[in-house]
Order: sequence, then C-alpha cells, then structure tokens
Amino acid sequence: MQFHHFGYVSGDPRVEPAAGVGIDRPENLPDNVDVLIVGTGPAGIMLAAQLSQFPQFTTRAVERRGGRLEVGQADGIQARSVETFQAFGFAKRITEEAYQITEMAFWKPDVNNPKNIVRTAVAPDDPANISELPHLIVNQARVQDYFLEFMANSPARNKPDYGWEFVTLTRDDTQEYPIAVTLKRTVGDDAGTERIVNAKYVVGGDGARSRVRESIGRKLQGDQAFHAWGVMDVLADTDFPDIRRKCAIQSNDGGSILHIPREGNHLFRMYVDLGEVSPDDSGSVRKTTQEEVEARANQILHPYTVQVRHVAWRSVYEVGHRVTDSFDDADAATGRKPRVFIMGDACHTHSAKAGQGMNVSMQDGFNLGWKLGHVLSGRAPEELLATYSAERQVIAQNLIDFDKQWSSLMAAKPEQLSDPEEVERFYVQTAEFPAGFMTEYVPSMIVAGDPQQDLAAGFTLGKRFHSRPVMRVCDGVPVQLGHHARADGKWRIYVFAGQDGLNEGSATATLAAWLNDDAASPLVKYRPEGANQDVYVDTKVIYQAPHIDVNINTVPAAFRPRVGPYQVFDYEKIYAVDPADDIFEARNISRDGAIVVVRPDQYVAHILPLDGTDSLAAFFDGVFVAPAK
Repeated sequence: MQFHHFGYVSGDPRVEPAAGVGIDRPENLPDNVDVLIVGTGPAGIMLAAQLSQFPQFTTRAVERRGGRLEVGQADGIQARSVETFQAFGFAKRITEEAYQITEMAFWKPDVNNPKNIVRTAVAPDDPANISELPHLIVNQARVQDYFLEFMANSPARNKPDYGWEFVTLTRDDTQEYPIAVTLKRTVGDDAGTERIVNAKYVVGGDGARSRVRESIGRKLQGDQAFHAWGVMDVLADTDFPDIRRKCAIQSNDGGSILHIPREGNHLFRMYVDLGEVSPDDSGSVRKTTQEEVEARANQILHPYTVQVRHVAWRSVYEVGHRVTDSFDDADAATGRKPRVFIMGDACHTHSAKAGQGMNVSMQDGFNLGWKLGHVLSGRAPEELLATYSAERQVIAQNLIDFDKQWSSLMAAKPEQLSDPEEVERFYVQTAEFPAGFMTEYVPSMIVAGDPQQDLAAGFTLGKRFHSRPVMRVCDGVPVQLGHHARADGKWRIYVFAGQDGLNEGSATATLAAWLNDDAASPLVKYRPEGANQDVYVDTKVIYQAPHIDVNINTVPAAFRPRVGPYQVFDYEKIYAVDPADDIFEARNISRDGAIVVVRPDQYVAHILPLDGTDSLAAFFDGVFVAPAK
C-alpha cells in the first residue's frame, strides 16, 4: 500500500483524495449521468467500484432495495475472485472472516449396506496449485460491503442510489445523453413516483428477470433441466462427521446433497436433491416446504441425521441453463454501436452448485468497467466497448456447457454413472475451470494476435496474469509480483530483464530509455501534459540478479518514476528474483528477457522480446487515443 506521496496521511490510508465528481458529490440522483448502473448485485457493484477510480465523469448505480444487501444468495468465492479482491485491497480481510475450502469429501452408498452412506474419498481443492490465493465461502452481502467501502474511499466517492427501480429506456443517438431511463421510486413518501435520468451508457445488472435486457430486445436462450433443488443456510444439530468439510453426497436412491460449510464455524449450506420435475409443473415445486427439504436431507444422509435449529435463508429452484446471444444493444446491420450493456444473471443463468454465478458476474463487471472508464475519459476509442460482449459471451457459454455436466453428475443415480469414481474424477480434472482460470480471451484490439509465447510460456496470452514471488529491491521484502497491481484502470508492462540487464547498453537499458523518452512510447505518447509517467501505464522491471546487487540509483528512470505533487521517487517498481522461487524458472521466461503486457483486468495482452518496441508501440496505438496537444 502506497501513500504519503500527496503529503502526510495521519488517517486511514485506504481513503484516497477526492477528485473530479467526487468533490462535493451531489446526494440526489442527477438528471444527467455518464454511466447509469441498474442493480447492485455482484456484477453491478464490481462495475461501480471500478468506475469509482474514474472521477472525470459521473457514474451512479441505482438499486430498488432501500439499503444495503443483508442476506445474499451467493457464497462461493473462487480463487480468481480472491485475486481480483487483492486488486481492490480487501483480499486479506475477507479471507480472515471466510471459510476456506482446502478439500472435498465424497460420500456414497455403503456397498455392504446401501441404505447407509460412507466416505469414499477426499480430494484436494486445488491439486495443481493454480493460485496462491484460497477458495473461500463467505456471505455475498459481506463481499458487497467491501466493494461499497472501496467505492466510498475512491476519488469519485461513489455510493448506490437506493430505492429506485428500473422501468424502461429509450435511445436517441442525436442527444448528448442518448439513453433516457425511466425510474420508479420504491421507498419513502414519494414511493411510486417516476422520473427520467438521461445517460450516455446504461448497464443492466438487474438479475435473471432483467428489465434492461427486455428493453433492448435480448432474450435468455437455452433449456431447463426439470430437476429441482432445495437450498438452505442453517444452524443445526448433527452427527454427520464432515459437517465442516465441503462434500458431494450420493445416496442409494439417487438423491444427493452438495454440502458447503459457511463462514463463522457454525452455519452451513445444503443443496438438497428434490428429484425430477414434470415439464407441466408450472413452478409448483417451489412451494416445497422447509420440513420437506429437511426430511429429504435426512433420507440422503442416513445413518446420520440433521436437526435444523435455525434457518438463515432458504429457497427452492429448478436448474436452468440459459445465455443471451449478445451482451449489448449493438446492431451490426445498422452500424449502431453499443450504449446499453447487460451483465451477470441478466445474460447468463445456470445452477448454483459449481459456485460460478457471483464469480463470473463479477468478472463481467471488471471486464466492462475499465473499458467504459477508458472511453469516457478519452484515453481509448469507442470501438473498445464492442470487446465486452465479444469476450464475455463466449465465457458465459463455456460456463453453461461446464455446468450442464457438473449438475447432471450431481443429480445422477449411482447406476447412471460410468464408474463409481466419475464424480470425484470430474471434480479433480476440471478444478481449474470452476476456480476461474480457464478464461482465455482470443486475439482482438486488446489481445495481440502474433505473440512470441515462448518468451514467457508461463504467462499464457489471453489468460490471467499468474502471480509469483519476487524480491522487492528497495527493502528486500519478498512479495507477490501480481499483488502490487491495483484496480486503478492502468495497463501494466512487466519488463523481465535479460541476464545482462544491469549493464549500461544492455537490451533492458535500451528498452528503458525508449520507454522513458521516445515519442512513440506509450509512457510518452498518451500521457496528458503534466501527468505522472505512470498515469495510464504502470511499468515494472524484474532483474535476474540478487536484489542486493541492484544499485537502485542506477536503475533507469522508466522503472523509477517521480510521482505526486512533490515528485518523489516510486521505488516499488523495481524487483529481483526471489532466491527461493525464481520467477524466470517458474514461469518459463527467457533468460534473454521478455516484455509482458497486462490489461487493467489482469489478463495477459501481449508478449514481446526486449527489442520489440515497434510492435509494442503499434499495439498501444490500437488501444489508446493520443491526447490533443
């Protein structure tokens, strides 16, 4: 965490100085806004948090509830999400209060007494060590609380406008604010009254029954599995020995339970199999009582019992797998560019048992947030916004395909499985997908199409930047390289120095001089007059020499910029290999050095040799718009 560069800070260093629209931010919802977010679920709150780092324009998020979320339906936090939380500054705090999943137990009918279940296997949750951060279980409301705190402490000082429900919208591209949104008040003395807010962009994160989706003519398409589940968050008295371990439980009659311990040591969640549902059920299964769900749970758990003492939350739902064909209102036939976007459940729905809903939805918001920020702040062309739907629709379809397999396995009767270990094997073999690490964006204006992947084979182009330990040169502190990247909307250039990188005249030194001084450098060409060198692009260097051999005073200026009004050096951009864990070896990086370019949402965008300055300049020419001089 960096602070004091704007002057001495005696209070909470997480509170950034207010700027732009964050200074004297109006309490009431304005008539005209740049971005209007509808809904403050996981996708909406992530988007609002990211845009709070852009105080150059007005973002407001409306929510039909009268206040903060108190009980959330989602609870699984995959490791990829925790990596994202690290960028927003609360990964450590939320980990401390969460339940951490390290393994999963599998229970099946006892071959000698099929009426009873027995534990048959315990599998590690992350057998391939795909992340240094954990898989967590914590209430969705607490996740949103941390995002609310981040928003309130950010330069734009964003916070939700509670008590407003979306009604409809119209679009008129002849207007400065083309989207006219009709909202209805849901709380207070003026409940029921309507007003219009005009916006440049509107984003719907308003759930599976999204009115924003309906207003742009998009429809969820897919099928329903006609299989029902009862889900309950409860405190209970039980003799089931794995009550504090995640479990997949299959009984002899085909009924199953997905059991998930919750944070706080006492609460747990059970997804209880209620069986097949007739196509003409018309939702009657949703009237299944709590008593019926508990009875079913006890039948599956036999010979163990569970006696519920307190129900924190419960629901009954039918599995459905649906996705829209586009996540915006663009129209290729007419050339209309996107102005309205949808995220999360508004554009993809699936079962809850893979723990993907909140996680994928938040990544929707992270993906769109920095892109809107770049376009509205004038640093990127409007074409950037088309990459949101192009990238995220593919990810949603992959999720639907995966969830169909997993939910079918969970609902299968023992005799329907190809072998007794099929569920365990699928869980272990596909661990990287639900953890959030199979996302791989294809070439576009923000993912290079001609990389030299062999220069850094461990940083797969289009996939998230996989952190690794390094040694901070200025103080000898071992740190995770990726953890220094904040959710600040900046691109990252990681320069992995060649073996001679400390020498004057080396390829590393030549690159540094180009980055710092050349008119074609992204650090120079796109930097607004008077701004710090790293205002849009954060550049770091990693040397192969021991940290103690790096003379910080001879490190090139590109890696040791001056920051803040007092123009003090930023020493935390200079790293060396950790002798206990060489990042060059661990990530298969060429000893001749490499450049790894990373997007603001932490995905690898380009890989280049140290002398690839022409290609680097050309890539950023397609990303940024040079400021008027």
